[in-house]
Amino acid sequence: MSEQVPILQVKGLTKKYGEKIVLNGIDLQVEKGKVIAILGPSGCGKSTFLRCLNGLEEVQGGDILLDNESLINKSTKWREVRQRIGMVFQSYDLFPNLTVMENILLSPLKVQKRNHSEVEAQALELLERVGLADRANDYPRQLSGGQKQRIAIVRALCINPEIMLFDEVTASLDPEMVREVLDVIAQLADQGMTMLIVTHEMNFAKLVADEVIFMDKGNIHEQAPAEQFFTNPQTERAQQFLNILQF
Repeated sequence: MSEQVPILQVKGLTKKYGEKIVLNGIDLQVEKGKVIAILGPSGCGKSTFLRCLNGLEEVQGGDILLDNESLINKSTKWREVRQRIGMVFQSYDLFPNLTVMENILLSPLKVQKRNHSEVEAQALELLERVGLADRANDYPRQLSGGQKQRIAIVRALCINPEIMLFDEVTASLDPEMVREVLDVIAQLADQGMTMLIVTHEMNFAKLVADEVIFMDKGNIHEQAPAEQFFTNPQTERAQQFLNILQF
């Protein structure tokens, strides 16, 4: 039996801002259904890496393959790729003049041209799943930070992505709101969603991740199963990072 091709492959990915190297030849393979936590100090390139995977940042070298097809070429239609690789940011990015339901339906209806009743039914089911079915007609200003972030996750899921990218989605939340958002992501992990998660929540990463990649200064310093990384990191830099966090 032939070996299954990873759903996402990153080969020698390089990103520069002028002369400053932000990503220095990143290599990564992501198997379908796996959850990868991306850890490292602030400014090490974690968020930039996710943005490159979603076509929000232009790269200067290397390749990104989705289902073994290169995305780094002039013919790539990133708007279509983003229907397959969903992303949730720490800043929610909800449209303030639209209701919760209107925010969720916008992309499936306008971009994917799907049936309204089908999408609305899916949106209601997802809202129910995250405990916000009763807020469908509210506006973002009426929601807490944790609620807004859960809505942002629902909006991303409603386009039926194959991969989800989460960029420090709890970074701007009050501590008591963090748990409700992390619980939603943990549910997705249980359901087999392929995810790459940039986070500073170490206990959460240990709980949901199959694998950890540890980045510093634009390089992957260590890549290991989550349990191994947290109990027996192999590199001195990863050991220093975890010791500082007293993990």
